[in-house]
Amino acid sequence: MYFSQNNDRLIAKRSNETVLVEPWGKNALRVRATQNSSFLGGNKALSDKTGTAEITVNEHYAEIQNGKLRCAVYDNGHIEFFNETESILSEYSRDWNEMRGHSPSMKFHSREFKPVSGNDYRITARFEADKNEKIYGMGQYQQPNLDLKGCVLELAQRNSQISIPFYISNKGYGFLWNSAGIGEVVFGENYTQWRGELAEELDYWITADDTPKKIIENYTGVTGRAPEFPENALGLWQCKLRYRTQDEVLEVAREYKRRGIPLDVIVIDFFHWIRQGDWSFDPEYWPDPQSMLDELSEMDTRCMVSIWPTVDRKSINFNEMFEKGLLVRTERGAVQCFDFQGDTVIYDATNPEARRFIWEKAKENYYRYGIDMFWLDEAEPEYSAYDFDHYRYYDGPVLKIGNRYPKDHAKAFFDGMKAEGQTDIVNLLRCAWVGSQKYAALVWSGDIKSTFTALRDQLSAGLNIGIAGIPWWVSDTGGFFGDVRDEHFSELLIRWFQFSTFCPVLRMHGDRGPHDIPTLSDLDYGGGFSETGRPNELWSYGEDVYAILKKYLDIRLSMKDYIKSVMDEASKNGSPVIRTMFYEFPDDQKCWETDDQYMFGPGYLVAPVMYQGMTERDVYLPEGNWKSIHDGNIYSGGKTIHADAPIDIIPVFEKI
Repeated sequence: MYFSQNNDRLIAKRSNETVLVEPWGKNALRVRATQNSSFLGGNKALSDKTGTAEITVNEHYAEIQNGKLRCAVYDNGHIEFFNETESILSEYSRDWNEMRGHSPSMKFHSREFKPVSGNDYRITARFEADKNEKIYGMGQYQQPNLDLKGCVLELAQRNSQISIPFYISNKGYGFLWNSAGIGEVVFGENYTQWRGELAEELDYWITADDTPKKIIENYTGVTGRAPEFPENALGLWQCKLRYRTQDEVLEVAREYKRRGIPLDVIVIDFFHWIRQGDWSFDPEYWPDPQSMLDELSEMDTRCMVSIWPTVDRKSINFNEMFEKGLLVRTERGAVQCFDFQGDTVIYDATNPEARRFIWEKAKENYYRYGIDMFWLDEAEPEYSAYDFDHYRYYDGPVLKIGNRYPKDHAKAFFDGMKAEGQTDIVNLLRCAWVGSQKYAALVWSGDIKSTFTALRDQLSAGLNIGIAGIPWWVSDTGGFFGDVRDEHFSELLIRWFQFSTFCPVLRMHGDRGPHDIPTLSDLDYGGGFSETGRPNELWSYGEDVYAILKKYLDIRLSMKDYIKSVMDEASKNGSPVIRTMFYEFPDDQKCWETDDQYMFGPGYLVAPVMYQGMTERDVYLPEGNWKSIHDGNIYSGGKTIHADAPIDIIPVFEKI
């Protein structure tokens, strides 16, 4: 290996590979490797470079150190990272390290570049495994594992799956795979393996620090933090599949007002338009949006509308967008991306002109009435078939850059709203990538089943996506696909509502069957043809259920000042709103092993009930004193207690 120094950059060359290591943020380094003639420009997920480094070059190895993180590059090309006292991450190979007792015969390389075409490669990076290591983050996957050690994760966006390739380790470091390409990571027992299907270079970022909170602060310092969360969106959000007319919306809002229940947000779901890609109200069912918005405003209720990225071939905007190249391209056959209720293509959010186009339509057809919140559904985007090699964006093939689509989609609306002078921005998206948080993205967990199994998965999903840098997260309370005839649905809804009360946002939503409500129109298009679900308001499930839901809404409203302070902390240092136990108690080993309870900000411990029929459960209380919010009893920590959890109780304890 030939080493050189260029200011604060360490460069190592061997054969046809060049490795570049440089400081990037606090206690952090960015590592790139290429077999091309030069490195790419651009930072990908990272903000502009900051930080300084000390570099030492010797005959057989070189070191670069930025604060608490030190990187050694050895003569044979091997890379190893150290904190202030020990090795924390080391590349894996079996072609160099006979000194560690491994045979070099297998010729496993830590960095592999398999040519695809031109300057593109299928890239693999391998790291040594530690059987005692615990791994958290990576976005949102629909499975119950909080600790991701042993998991295989697809690096791709799907409905209810969100790939944000950043994790933290109990060994005191955080790692970002700085690529938006499709791939896979295996957190194996024998080694960790990252793979990108199409890339020009290997690119990752690593930081080391004393606590998970400091690691997240370092990470969000270079990828962005959420803005200030609007105080007028901390209460109840009312949504269902779907309000079909402006009269339905106003009837619901008026009933909330009649009952004396503050309603912060009401949401108008899909097919309020004539065709996908029109991005406007169907005037037959929404004849006077301005009067609707005026009345909602008088009730202090904000209005959100659903916007899909899909464009029907019969849409009023299709021809113009197609001719201007503002749509996603297909590599083979017909140009079609999604076939749900239409023959549609998806607008290309990686194209700046396309982003401006969709915002201008939203501004003209919604924003001017006072609608200042947007539900950016289908933001993965969702394809009829997730054949990622079949699609190409303005900035390149989906295989190479596809995972950043939801971030670019969020940016389109955030930039447009900010340019209008709006400051209380929050938009709801079904997907995200590294840095989506800085574009006011409230991420929800997608179209999931109404089951206790799905509820259990959402706990891990919400906690891990928070570690991946997204503090604003919510799920469909009660799940999305559900049938009110299920004898256990009311129990599930209550338990889910209790969980949602202690989440960043409290939002009622779901597709409530059976679907026996007649459509408003016999046409195969327009605001009247699509089905609607059963009512989904707080009072829709009987008086007993209503009483419990109202009780928890009142608890939520009583905590508004506290919740606002937690949201402010997320803006300040990147902290999640719902947090793993170890995030607040990193020195407590039991907290690293606890995966069925969490902290709601720094002050409240929440132990959700996630199993059908459960009316009691164990709760681990860390050191300190804890007060039950239900009966005021005080418990000393450092031990596990047994808590009652009848149907109207979710165990919650305030740290005092």
